[in-house]
Amino acid sequence: MSFQQGLSGLNASSKNLDVIGNNIANANTYGAKTSRAEFADMYATALNGTGANNVGIGVNLQTVAQQFTQGNITSTENAMDLSINGGGFFQVTDGRNPVMYTRNGQFKVDREGNIVNNDQLKLMGYPADGAGVIQPGLAQPLKLPTAGISPQPTTTIDLEMNLDARLGVTAPTTGAAINFSDAKTYNNATSQTLYDAKGQEVAMTYYFQKAATPADTWNVFATANGTTVAGTAAAPLPVTTLNFSSNGGSVTNPVGPISIDIPASTNVAGAATLPITGIQLDLSKSTQYGSGFRVTDLAQDGYAAGTLSGISVEDSGIVMARYSNGESKPVGRLELANFRNTQGLQPLGGNLWARTFASGDPIVNVPGEGTMGKLQSGALEESNVDLTGELVNMITAQRIYQANAQTIKTQDQVLQTLVNLR
Repeated sequence: MSFQQGLSGLNASSKNLDVIGNNIANANTYGAKTSRAEFADMYATALNGTGANNVGIGVNLQTVAQQFTQGNITSTENAMDLSINGGGFFQVTDGRNPVMYTRNGQFKVDREGNIVNNDQLKLMGYPADGAGVIQPGLAQPLKLPTAGISPQPTTTIDLEMNLDARLGVTAPTTGAAINFSDAKTYNNATSQTLYDAKGQEVAMTYYFQKAATPADTWNVFATANGTTVAGTAAAPLPVTTLNFSSNGGSVTNPVGPISIDIPASTNVAGAATLPITGIQLDLSKSTQYGSGFRVTDLAQDGYAAGTLSGISVEDSGIVMARYSNGESKPVGRLELANFRNTQGLQPLGGNLWARTFASGDPIVNVPGEGTMGKLQSGALEESNVDLTGELVNMITAQRIYQANAQTIKTQDQVLQTLVNLR
């Protein structure tokens, strides 16, 4: 028996306890991965390459291998907290050193609009252009726009409804075509808000008037902020006339969108609104059944100006900016990276890893595609440390340490006996 065996055992057990202690210390560290000390025995080799003595000379620590198993996903209700369920790493950069990789998704927005972690490293992905179209290519730090969203004037209107076939004719045979202040001169009305080029609201009201001839015909009039859309205030004209099939199930004319122009007007606050030209009004999905008047869809594509009110991240990695006007627009998309040999990554601390020759080059893709896991917003990945298992391992390592110390003590006693021989 040699002191070397016991000493190597003490050294190995001490390092094992270090690894276990580090695992326990990071049991509550989001994105942390447990490590395992891996050992190998040692044997002396003769000069001629063969050994006649099969007694080992101790143990050495071969490596400390991190275990990249999935940690539990816990909800945080913070939209900027991100978790990966499956393979892949977030890519972060400081703009100077090579790209670093992390599983810790605790991100925030700094004063300049960058998405950063607690070390102010910037999250990387694909940017979007001004229209919200993602621009795939080389990943770069994602940055939220500081400016608001510009207004968009209304260009299309979709109106889907049922006009009651049981109602009587309200179109007069003589005199004015319609009196907007007299409900007896039309059957039904509905309203919606349009937007001009400045993003000012324009109150659009539609009036539906059943005509006597030909059968199954309805006149559609409109006003914008009380101003007649077609014709004049004294002699309004229909913006279109709807002709229905005999069973009322479809519009036979017009069969597609029609173009209308909204004149300049004055809103309720007394401000002048701009004219809106060339709006495509689609009434082709309307019906004329013997049931009550109801509007089932009334949509338009315009909106007012808005300021940035918040962001959210979708499962696909698309970062959406939300604005005060209710609109939202993509401003970027996260790119994840994965490696053939994740255990070859070099831990840097701060929940970061760096690529090495052993890990291989990163394989990049968007969340949920290829080898990449799914992204979840408002959640974080917990450490994969099994605290109960680590405590048991610690007890075992302690006993092994004591046993190795006992071999040294025994060797010392044997030597002492030899020294005391007379």
